[in-house]
Amino acid sequence: MTTQEIFVKAGQLILSLSILVVLHELGHFIPAKLFKTKVEKFYLFFDPWFSLFKFKKGETEYGVGWLPLGGYVKISGMIDESMDRDQMMRPPEPWEFRSKPAWQRLIIMIGGVTVNLILGFLIYAMMLWYWGETYLPTQNVKYGIATDSLAQSIGLRDGDMILSVDHQKVENFQAIPAEIILKEAKSIQVSRDGQELNVAIPPGFIRQMIKQKSPFAVPRVPYYAGYFAKESVAEKAGVRKGDKLITLNGQPGTYVSDFKKMIAPYKSQTVKLGVLRGNDTVVLNVPLKEDGIMGVYVEPDLSKFFQLNTRKYSFFEAIPAGFNKCINTLVKYVQQLRLIFVSKEVKASESLGGFLTIGNLFPGEWDWMSFWEMTALLSIILAFMNILPIPALDGGHVLFLLYEIISGRKPSEKFLEYAQIVGMVLLFALLLYANGLDVWRNIISKWFS
Repeated sequence: MTTQEIFVKAGQLILSLSILVVLHELGHFIPAKLFKTKVEKFYLFFDPWFSLFKFKKGETEYGVGWLPLGGYVKISGMIDESMDRDQMMRPPEPWEFRSKPAWQRLIIMIGGVTVNLILGFLIYAMMLWYWGETYLPTQNVKYGIATDSLAQSIGLRDGDMILSVDHQKVENFQAIPAEIILKEAKSIQVSRDGQELNVAIPPGFIRQMIKQKSPFAVPRVPYYAGYFAKESVAEKAGVRKGDKLITLNGQPGTYVSDFKKMIAPYKSQTVKLGVLRGNDTVVLNVPLKEDGIMGVYVEPDLSKFFQLNTRKYSFFEAIPAGFNKCINTLVKYVQQLRLIFVSKEVKASESLGGFLTIGNLFPGEWDWMSFWEMTALLSIILAFMNILPIPALDGGHVLFLLYEIISGRKPSEKFLEYAQIVGMVLLFALLLYANGLDVWRNIISKWFS
């Protein structure tokens, strides 16, 4: 990964999280102000010891902290991450959170989660309205699949046409890996040389899929030169954009996967590469480097090879479609979390990740469509994680408020204080664990590999 790609990914992550955090905290801020509750601070990022920027308007201080781990609103008379014991020791004032009726406090606490869910829905709806929805139907993968070693280990082969997963058709080809993982599929049905075959998925396969973090099978495509890597040996040898690669040392090949296999024995050697240029066949001498990579890639636009399905939405059609996509995304995320606790295939140490993992989900080039798709996903994840009944999260406060509403008894402030401390310790431990896994996987383990 280049330095430029790192900065682009980091920039997208920071912008996305900033939007989500500000709007989440606004979800607490607005109902607090409507119920005449004093809000002392509204901050993007945390500000222990000092802030990068701040100003005061009315009774509220607005600012940007230096520690990019979220953000907060400090509401008077509330036991939160500020742990302001002095304030809680004084008699309650009418403008404080603790003086408000339980139903008002409940609305204030669920405001952030509500905003994040609404934001996820709105982003999806506007994306469908503006860009529509495009996908590659499984039945249109006319050249079959190109397999890696993991796929080949269970019996899949280059050229196989995937028909179904566990005998259930999957309309969107790109959704097949998620279908296998989330439903812990037991088999894949394929067509090979005109025969339908059942390929069993053995124990351990799903775990390996998750670990390698890349598709085990991709659409097989003819090898047309679409663009070149920097210092491409193929381009220097005379390969031009639009050339179709057809032979290597006289051995015929059609697909990218064919050439990857054929080129393996010729690392650090000069090979004769045959290309079709218009109606002419041209043979070029290509001196391979020790990695054996020619540096010539096909166009990433699948529409050049396959018929994609595209659906356009009117504004009013996009609203229910965006809502459905928001709900489906939430359901799939819950299914993923469930697997961590119940599946023998999914290990927390291999599936969890911190900011590096999240940042790597963004593309290396700025793409607004991908940016908003990721922002919608993160907004839904933020909503779900915050509503979990863990002290220090919104869901922990909601749990205690529901207890108060149902029982008519309010938990003591000392209990809430201790619960807040326990919750914060748990959250910081999880944060350190997830980001520690990132450091191990992306930095330390590479030093020893």
